[in-house]
Amino acid sequence: MTKKIQISVKRLEHAKDLPLPKTHTNLAAGVDLSAAISGNIIFEPGERKIIPTGLAIALPTGFEAQIRPRSGLAIKNGITVLNSPGTIDSDYRGEIGVILISHSDKNFTVERGMRIAQMIISPVIGINWKEIEILPETTRGDSGFGSTGTDKITKTKK
Repeated sequence: MTKKIQISVKRLEHAKDLPLPKTHTNLAAGVDLSAAISGNIIFEPGERKIIPTGLAIALPTGFEAQIRPRSGLAIKNGITVLNSPGTIDSDYRGEIGVILISHSDKNFTVERGMRIAQMIISPVIGINWKEIEILPETTRGDSGFGSTGTDKITKTKK
């Protein structure tokens, strides 16, 4: 069994008839978020919109909620979370909204109660910056995009 933390949730008026997010298998990492909309929302190809969930949460200090795509919507319909993963900070108390985008070449309809994204709760580690002049060296150095997984790392002159 996975470790659980208690999170306070407020179901907003426009979501009173929708179920609370839940996992659909015993070992699932995320809970599904549903669309708390009054009528269907149609996405045209390339369109993006915020879909309300009707939920507000109070995350404990030291945690974040990550909003991620549902793999079925992505592969079957080309629908994904635009700012994936979206982050909900522990001090945010407003409604959770999911920014969806259609990468499909066809229209897609979001219906009330449709599972549109998944939410994962993760611990957050704080940062204390220590500014230095020279970073410790590594084999990779400052070789960036596309430089790993090759037999030889070559540097380009700047």
